[in-house]
Amino acid sequence: MEYQHSNHRETANHPDQSQSQKDHRGHESHENMFRRKFWVSLLLSIPVIVLSKTVQGWLGYKIPEFPLSNWIVPVISLIVFYIRGLPFFRMSKGELKEGKPGMMTLISMALAVAFLYSIIATIFNLASTFYWELVTLIDVMLLGHWIEMPSVRQASGALQELSKLLPDTADLVTESGEIETVRLGALKKGDVVLIRPGASAPADGEIVEGDSTMDESMITGESKPVYKHEGDKVISGTINGDGSFWMQLTAVAEDTTLAHIMRLVDEAQKSKSKPQILAYREAGWLFYISLSVALITGIAWFIAIGWDVAILNRVASVLVIACPHALGLAIPLVVAISTYIGARNGILIRDRVALESSRNLDTFVFDKTGTLTEGSFGLVDMISVKELNDDHALALAAALERDSEHSIAQAIRQVAEDRDLKFPDMESFEIMKGRGVKANLDNRTYYLGGPNLLDSLKIFPSGEMKNFYRMSSEKAQSVIFLILMKKLKPLLHYQTGSVMSAVKRLRNYINRPMKLPC
Repeated sequence: MEYQHSNHRETANHPDQSQSQKDHRGHESHENMFRRKFWVSLLLSIPVIVLSKTVQGWLGYKIPEFPLSNWIVPVISLIVFYIRGLPFFRMSKGELKEGKPGMMTLISMALAVAFLYSIIATIFNLASTFYWELVTLIDVMLLGHWIEMPSVRQASGALQELSKLLPDTADLVTESGEIETVRLGALKKGDVVLIRPGASAPADGEIVEGDSTMDESMITGESKPVYKHEGDKVISGTINGDGSFWMQLTAVAEDTTLAHIMRLVDEAQKSKSKPQILAYREAGWLFYISLSVALITGIAWFIAIGWDVAILNRVASVLVIACPHALGLAIPLVVAISTYIGARNGILIRDRVALESSRNLDTFVFDKTGTLTEGSFGLVDMISVKELNDDHALALAAALERDSEHSIAQAIRQVAEDRDLKFPDMESFEIMKGRGVKANLDNRTYYLGGPNLLDSLKIFPSGEMKNFYRMSSEKAQSVIFLILMKKLKPLLHYQTGSVMSAVKRLRNYINRPMKLPC
């Protein structure tokens, strides 16, 4: 077979993988930052609230004045405003530069007015101040950002998990036929790579030599391995079984199937729901409305009573009250709850608007039954000859599959481990490509594999075992045979979790009442 081999160059690690890891670490550091800021701000806010004359009047208590007591609240409020409030002003710059004032602009306006008016009121000994409103507003907004960051981090974690499907390096086949280990960034379209047993595909490609089975469950949701041979397509991130093959790359880096999926996930994270879009739009309207109402308030009171300091208080009150404290928590909660519930149930939401529309759905149509299974193989039933009990047969099968990465092999080992079975120490392992595996124990040769193994050994099931094999095949279940010295012993049949049980659980999940935190 002839194929072209392109030149390659050494570059850095796969960009999607490294970038997603950096984003994940960045979101985690932001989460810690907002948590620290919130708790520090809350602790500093307590004396401001307790010493506030307005709060004292509401709760019916009075704290005696002492020297410089009138300056404790302004000084603490100044500290909170400077170290915790100024970041909101920096975030509002982007909105103002675009000429689209929104949530951050509205918050910044309320903070600035509350702070400046309160300082003026303190200096000139005016009747009231907004110190406690200032610090509590900062607390609420910091809490909202803290609540939002874990959901952003979890969504970023979905990208990181996808990037982990790719290997760090690939085995490049050079023009001389030698194998050279290179980073993924060095791969180019047309290169030929060697895919070893248990390795994941570094990019999309087509098999040019060899054959094997591929685990595509991360892409298709179907746990049963797919047999691949010369000319078949291989998807990046899918995991090879026990065989090995050469693959010519048809798409690398940003053009691979996995990269497209990662972009969809990234777009889903950046999408906004209707309440979010509406809230930010209303925040812009509210900015202009609050300025207009404040101006009208000042003019109306000036016309009515002439200039008075009380007019300044009323204008400031309008601007401070206009700040959407509730939206500062409501929007992050919407994002956090929807993202968390989706991520916890393995759902990647491409568009939050579509997610909201899903509340009106009454029928779900699935294009294949495989997506309704549990996504992994499990032992359904087994039958053994009289001289070999089920546990002994299972322990022998697990020992034969000790080092295999095949999904059925993993299922066999898992069942044996769950039963606390001891695996015998076998030797002289040999992989029978496309058929199964064989090994020796106590000078006896054991075989394990599927129907192809029986054909190669010229063994034909009969009687009870024949009926067992036939019924299992009719149910699309994978049947595994354990053979001793070319004599058929037990049969095990595996399948992914029951489709009907999966549908039943799905129906129960849809019909159960949803409980959300208030």
